[in-house]
Amino acid sequence: MKTLARPLIIVGAIVIIIGALLPWATFVLNDGAYPDKASLEFFDAPFGLSSFRLYLEILGLAALVFAFVPLHDRVRVLKSVGWGAAGIAVINTLFIIGDGGGLGAVTAADGHSAFGGLAAVVGAALVLVGVYQLPKQRLAVIKPRLPFWAEWLVLVVAFVAMLFLITETLTAGGHSGVSDPYIGPLFLSYLCAAGALLGVLYAFGVTKWISDLSERHRIFSIVVLVLCAVAVPLTSVGNDYWMTITANIGVYAATAIGLNIVVGLAGLLDLGYVAFMGIGAFVAANLSGAVAAEFGIRLPFLLAAIIAGIVAGLFGAVVGSPTLRVRGDYLAIVTLAFGEIFVRVSQNNIGGLTGGSNAIPNIPDLTLFGAAFNDPLTIGGIQLPGGVLYYFLIVLLVALVMFVFGNLKNSRIGRAWIAIREDEDVARAMGVKTGKLKILAFMTGATTAGLAGAVFAHKLATASYDSFQFNWSVTLLAAVILGGMGTIPGAVLGAALLTVLPEELRQFQNYRLLVFGLALVVIMRFRPQGLIADRHRRAELADEDVTGESLDDTAIKGSVAVAGVKEAGA
Repeated sequence: MKTLARPLIIVGAIVIIIGALLPWATFVLNDGAYPDKASLEFFDAPFGLSSFRLYLEILGLAALVFAFVPLHDRVRVLKSVGWGAAGIAVINTLFIIGDGGGLGAVTAADGHSAFGGLAAVVGAALVLVGVYQLPKQRLAVIKPRLPFWAEWLVLVVAFVAMLFLITETLTAGGHSGVSDPYIGPLFLSYLCAAGALLGVLYAFGVTKWISDLSERHRIFSIVVLVLCAVAVPLTSVGNDYWMTITANIGVYAATAIGLNIVVGLAGLLDLGYVAFMGIGAFVAANLSGAVAAEFGIRLPFLLAAIIAGIVAGLFGAVVGSPTLRVRGDYLAIVTLAFGEIFVRVSQNNIGGLTGGSNAIPNIPDLTLFGAAFNDPLTIGGIQLPGGVLYYFLIVLLVALVMFVFGNLKNSRIGRAWIAIREDEDVARAMGVKTGKLKILAFMTGATTAGLAGAVFAHKLATASYDSFQFNWSVTLLAAVILGGMGTIPGAVLGAALLTVLPEELRQFQNYRLLVFGLALVVIMRFRPQGLIADRHRRAELADEDVTGESLDDTAIKGSVAVAGVKEAGA
C-alpha cells in the first residue's frame, strides 16, 4: 500500500460516516422533511437512520474496516464500496438541490442543501482517490468443497437472499407505486447499495463460487429458482401494480432468452426481433375467439400458443434465409427491414387479420377451474393480487425457455452456433453447416418470441402494433448485451432492469432517458462482457480468465506447457 493510500481511505470513510449523520436539507419538501428526517436537526441517532443515509453509514463503516483488515483483493472491495457511496451521495445531493422537483431546478446557493450531502461526496471522493493509488491485486477465488447437502443449503440461502434483494429493489425501500416524489432517488440509492454489495461479494469470490455450485447442481438450482419465483406474490411485490410489472418482466425475459440464441450464441445481429413476438400475438388473438378476430374461432390457449409459435418460427426461417449470403451490418439491415415491414406495411395491407390501426381488442381472459387469470385469488386464506395466475403461467414459460436454451447451448448445435459466432469462415472450413444452423437459430428464437407474444396478448387482452415497435427490438437487444450474451441469467437480469428502470425513474421525467442512457454507457465501458458474463466472453474481454488468473499468467503457463510437449517429443 502506498504512503497516502491508507490515510486517504481512512479519512474518507470517517467523513462518509459523519456525512450520513449530518442534516442533508435545510428545508421541508411537500408535507414532511426530505426522507428520514434530513432537515435542520444537527444529529440523528446513528441507529435511527434509514434509507439512503443508512446505506451511506454502512458503506462508510465497511470502508473503514476494509482499510485495516488484510484482504486478498482489497482494491476491488474498496472500489465497490467507494463507488457505491459516491453514487448515493451525488444522487441525493442533486435531488435536494433541485428542490425535490427535478434535477437542476434550484441552485445550491439558495441554501437548500445542508452539509451532510457535501461531506458524503467529499468522503467518497477521498476513498476513491486512495483506492486508485493501491497496487492491483489478483481476484480472490473461493473453491471450498462441501458435502452435497451443505452446497444445497448454500444455494437455497443464496437464492432466497437474491429474491429479497430483487423485491426490495422493485419496491425501492418500501414504496409500491410511481406517485411518491422520492421514489426516483431512493430507487437509485438502493441500486448503488446493492451494486456495492455485489461488487464486494465478487471481489471475495463468492459470486463465482455460487455460480459454480449452481452449475454443478443445475437441476436443484432450477427447482429452487422456480420456487423463489412462485413465492414472489407473497413478498412486498405482491400487489396488482407490481404483478403487472413482474409479468411483463417475465414476458420480456422469455423473449430476450430467445434473442440470446440468435445474438448471444450464433452471433447474428437481429434488429427486427420483436416482430416475431407480434406475429405470435396476432395469431393467438385470431384464435382466441375475440369479436374483432378474423376467423371467429376459439381454440384452447395451449393449442393457440403452439400454433402461434410455429407460425412465428416459419417466418423466422423466411427471414433467416438471406443470412446465407449476408452478415454483419448487412444482416442487421435485412432484419430491420423485416421489422419495419411488419409494423408499417402489414398494418395497412392485412388489416383484416390484425385489426389494422384498431388492433384486436377484448381478447377473452384465460380461466382455470372457473377462476379468471386477471382476478385476485385466495388460497388457504392468503389473498393473492389480480393477475397472479398470468404471472404463474409466465414463470412456467420462462422455465421452459431456460430449459431449452440450457440444453441447446451445451449440445452439438449450441457449440456449432458458438463456432459460427467466433469465426464463420473457420467454422465452415471445419465442416460446420453454417447456412442450415443460422436458419435454425432464427427459427428457434422466433418460435420462442411467438410463444411469449401469445401469452402477452392474452395478458393485455389486446393485440396492437403499438406494442411491437422498433424501439422494443432495441430494448431487447440492449437487455441481452447488458445482461451478458450467451447466458440465461444475463438475459433475465437485463430484461428485468430495462423493464423496471423506466418505471422507477418516472419521477425524473425528461431526465429519465438521460439517466438510463448514462447507466448503459457506464456499464458498457467498465463491464463490456455484461453483468453476468459467459465463460468465453469473460475470458476474452476481462483481465482475468475463468480461473481467476491473469491472462498474462495463463499465456506464460501455456507457452511453458507447449515447450514441454515439444521437448518431450524431441
